[in-house]
Amino acid sequence: MDATFFNRIRENLSEKRQNLMGWLQSTPSQKQQLRLGVASDCSVRAHLEVLDTALKETAEQSIGMCAICQDYVDTDLLQMDYTTHLCLEHLSTDEMDYLQSELDLAQEVHKSLMPQKAPEVPGLDFAAYSRPAQIIGGDLFDFFTFQDGAQGFAIADVAGHGVSAGLLMAGLQTALRTLVPLHRAPAEVIRRVNDLFCHNVSFTTFASIFLGAFNPATHVLSYSNAGHNPPLVIHTQGADQQAVGWLSPTGAAIGLVEEATFGEGTVTLLPGDILLLYTDGVTEATNQRSEEFGTQRLASFFQQRSHQPARDLVRALRDELQDFAGGLPLADDTTILVCRINGKV
Repeated sequence: MDATFFNRIRENLSEKRQNLMGWLQSTPSQKQQLRLGVASDCSVRAHLEVLDTALKETAEQSIGMCAICQDYVDTDLLQMDYTTHLCLEHLSTDEMDYLQSELDLAQEVHKSLMPQKAPEVPGLDFAAYSRPAQIIGGDLFDFFTFQDGAQGFAIADVAGHGVSAGLLMAGLQTALRTLVPLHRAPAEVIRRVNDLFCHNVSFTTFASIFLGAFNPATHVLSYSNAGHNPPLVIHTQGADQQAVGWLSPTGAAIGLVEEATFGEGTVTLLPGDILLLYTDGVTEATNQRSEEFGTQRLASFFQQRSHQPARDLVRALRDELQDFAGGLPLADDTTILVCRINGKV
């Protein structure tokens, strides 16, 4: 490997470390815990230790040195996982098969994005809105079909803004589009996405993702929440009428911690129920008194309008955020995805 390659590895790893340190030092503890899900800040510091080791090895030009033959591993393999220390020929058959599937997926990740479009699903009413803080944003919403036919949808938020965040989000979106049709469980998809990006040299930050799978036969939504803002559920029938629920994180944000685990939750959604997915730009919108819009105001807003169709709810929330800001520009990317259960599904 030449010096140019080592320099590129060092620059990307340094940027990743700087982003993680900046996040630890500047993010309030409550928001840190949201992004960490069930993990702790010790897991982030373990991730930083791995980065420090990689940076030391890069300076010594020993990163990617095979532990068996003492030669350098393939550069494509090293860029996908900067912790690797085995040449391809020293891997077991199972390890080689898994690596090949990951390399195939990595190629898919670099393809261009497909247009986003809300699906027409009988019994489900979808509406969405996304506005970047800059020309290009780091937010994502998208729709999928799982292997068993369940309707899938996701919302995600890459830490940071602008072109770099947008490019990283492009890769995440393509990974989701590639993986979801091959799986039945959201948690398994999120795990594979994390495996793909956590030690990738080019992935220099982290991203929160909520991925859901709605089964129309059982009315059950299965979901995995990787450090994302808890989606809001409004139940509109029976004893639970106007009851509010929040779908809390079941794991840490993608690329944030070492040895991440991702759980899966379920919630039953009946006709008339509303599910709201959103990013920071909604709850952290600030007015002229430096007050945030917040989750309580968000829940009250939807409780008062739970009878409205999804498109009207999205439009009304956009207007409410603009009125609340009082003319101030929204400082963060803002994405809203509403799903309303209509009649029989």
